[in-house]
Amino acid sequence: MSTTIITKENFQEEVLHSHQTVLIDFWADWCGPCRMLSPIIDQVAADHSDIKIGKVNVDEQPELAARFGVMSIPTLIVFRNGEKAGESVGLIPKEQVEALLR
Repeated sequence: MSTTIITKENFQEEVLHSHQTVLIDFWADWCGPCRMLSPIIDQVAADHSDIKIGKVNVDEQPELAARFGVMSIPTLIVFRNGEKAGESVGLIPKEQVEALLR
């Protein structure tokens, strides 16, 4: 499954009303660890068609970053049934991303 760009305009529909587990990657273009995490997130998306993967560019969507207290990037937040169910800050390996989804 491909990733979805999440904005304040589509957040409610794509995340809060999703029937799937949603993994949101808060990132920025200038962030080295974010660029290193991106192919890992893409691989998780390819391996788990039952998970919706969203990306929030914190420079373009500062309201969403503030809403969820994102102070450092990359930050991954998992949502289930519209509720925050897990969070990880910093670069982590694929195995830890998948563990976050369980």
